[in-house]
Amino acid sequence: MKCIIIEDQPPAQRLLKKYIEDIGTLQLMATFSDAIQAIDYLKSASVDLIFLDIHLPKMSGIDLLKTVPHLPYVILTTAFSDYALESYEFRVVDYLLKPFPFQRFVKAVSKVPLQNTPALHTGPTKTPDSPSEIFIKSGYEYIRIETDDILYIKSDADYTEIFLPQKKYLSSEPLKNWLETLDGQCFVRVHRSFIVNMTKIVKIVGNQLYMNDQSVVPIGRAFKEDFAKRFLS
Repeated sequence: MKCIIIEDQPPAQRLLKKYIEDIGTLQLMATFSDAIQAIDYLKSASVDLIFLDIHLPKMSGIDLLKTVPHLPYVILTTAFSDYALESYEFRVVDYLLKPFPFQRFVKAVSKVPLQNTPALHTGPTKTPDSPSEIFIKSGYEYIRIETDDILYIKSDADYTEIFLPQKKYLSSEPLKNWLETLDGQCFVRVHRSFIVNMTKIVKIVGNQLYMNDQSVVPIGRAFKEDFAKRFLS
């Protein structure tokens, strides 16, 4: 795979160059200290993969992702995890936190698809035995809900609220029941009162998750570290 480095720190550039040479499956085409130089290069060059730092002069790595259409695959390399979840709405295949060992570098590169087909990150996929629909009791009726439509579930006193894009349902089942029923690869507890569908997350800002219907879900302090590890794995 043809790759480029966009990194303004010489020590980080040298480490990436060494890792690229050692792995043997990558061909380094160019190295840039700022995003603007790289954008000009990409207008005429064909590249399969970019190693992109976030904190760059003139234009940040996140701004590059937002600005340039049809980017190749990207592996972010940074000392800061603040933008990790936000970055996955773009063509980012992994997020390397500095300093990272060679083994972690290899794992990141192995996630890049070999074929020329889009592989946007959409979050965890369901396991084969997970339910595709659930039934909610409302009065004397049972209402069928597709689990893919669920944005998040909120615990409120003696019942739970199940939020869909344009409606919500009340259930007498506790939050614990939904953790046991729904697919644990998609539905994750992020607060003592909230379970979210990870495939519906758009970005994270501070301790808040922004869902794709523009609703906001808090992340509990006790859950933030485990949530970030799962999302980045």
